[in-house]
Amino acid sequence: MILVCVLSLNCADHCIRNKMFNVIYFIILLFLVSTQSAKMICYYDSSSHIREGPAQLSLQDLEPALQFCQYLIYGYAGIDPESYQLRPLNKELDVARNHYHAITNLRRKYPQLLIFLSVGGDRDHFDEIVDNPYISLLENQAHRNTFVNSALAVLKAYDFDGLDLAWQFPKNHPIVVENRFKKAWKTFKGWFTGRKVVDEKAEEHKGQFATLVHELKDAFRNDGLMLTLTMLPHVDADLFIDIPRVVPMVDFVNLGSYDFQTPERDPKVADHTAPIYEMFERDPTHNIDYQVQYWLNNSAPSNKINVGVPAYGRSWVMTRDSGITGYPPIEHTEGPGPAGKQINIPGLMSWPEICETLQRDKELDGEDAALRKVGDPRQRYGSYAYRSADVDGLYGLWVGYEEPSTAAIKAAYVYAKGLGGVALFDLSLDDFRGQCAGEKYPILRSIKFKL
Repeated sequence: MILVCVLSLNCADHCIRNKMFNVIYFIILLFLVSTQSAKMICYYDSSSHIREGPAQLSLQDLEPALQFCQYLIYGYAGIDPESYQLRPLNKELDVARNHYHAITNLRRKYPQLLIFLSVGGDRDHFDEIVDNPYISLLENQAHRNTFVNSALAVLKAYDFDGLDLAWQFPKNHPIVVENRFKKAWKTFKGWFTGRKVVDEKAEEHKGQFATLVHELKDAFRNDGLMLTLTMLPHVDADLFIDIPRVVPMVDFVNLGSYDFQTPERDPKVADHTAPIYEMFERDPTHNIDYQVQYWLNNSAPSNKINVGVPAYGRSWVMTRDSGITGYPPIEHTEGPGPAGKQINIPGLMSWPEICETLQRDKELDGEDAALRKVGDPRQRYGSYAYRSADVDGLYGLWVGYEEPSTAAIKAAYVYAKGLGGVALFDLSLDDFRGQCAGEKYPILRSIKFKL
């Protein structure tokens, strides 16, 4: 009897240990799965390969980033407005110089990497007088078939893992930042004058795009190719995306949750370009949290939603009427700020261009003067920097931008919400040479380490 009790106690103790081991093993497994689930999607603008000077991103410069990326999205292909076939936007580079193959061959060194070709991305320019080929393609079954077949042929010929649809739908009209009185007056006036319509056939195009996504998915299935969707800034998902039909057919969705305010669309008012949360007396849709919640509330699984984070800033020219505090919104601005010395695009500054400006000697003046940085202690809206106009009304500049610390805050938001991951737009605008602090790709690193 004593022996039986001892054996029973030993058995009970053994069973408890086994259960504890199983619980611990399950917790560790759950932790590993959760840490591996966050995706790092890296956009690569191939036009950076042919830039001149320090902004040129060679394959050798690109490689240090790839250890942090699970997906590399090659931008951009376009649509031939006559044949409706998928076409390279830079045929000399992409095909003649075999850059497509050079990129997909990087998978040999980085076997974890999946490489997609993206179509559209606001890089496909066409004559606005004629129909938008991205819309006219949707309206015709034969055009859709041509596009699907050509896309499949290109992906297979150059060994891409999938296609990303950065579809160039008509965009929302700019909304000027206004106080409550002006906003109420404009709303009242709109009752009598009507509002601008983005697309009179939006409902039809919404259904046709969902059909195209299904057709692409069916065509890709036998070859195991993937399909993703990139929502460009200012494209209204409510107008053009049938989420319950589209999301099950794509592997994930990258939200263009940035450029809510740009000097091209909003030349007279400078403001935060990519806030996480809604700002007072601003358009309530112009923030990351609203965009994320919209997709989640319309049946999109959280693990398929990736938040887009820029690696750059947007700049405006401040005037004497813009004031001296720099506190946004800044009214009476005069459009895009001057082009930086590397990217050379008015109104857009890469992170190394911004960093260099912030670090300038405080004794410099004029157009060489340093900017005054204002951080974001509440971690809601992002950083900005400015230089008030001088007594002659010259050299004023306001920049809203992303930096490593704010990118990490957005990655923490993604993690806390249980979202799919982060999409970085794009590698060529991060500090890929380590000019600022000696570390290459600091924005990418800050995102990846936080995830």
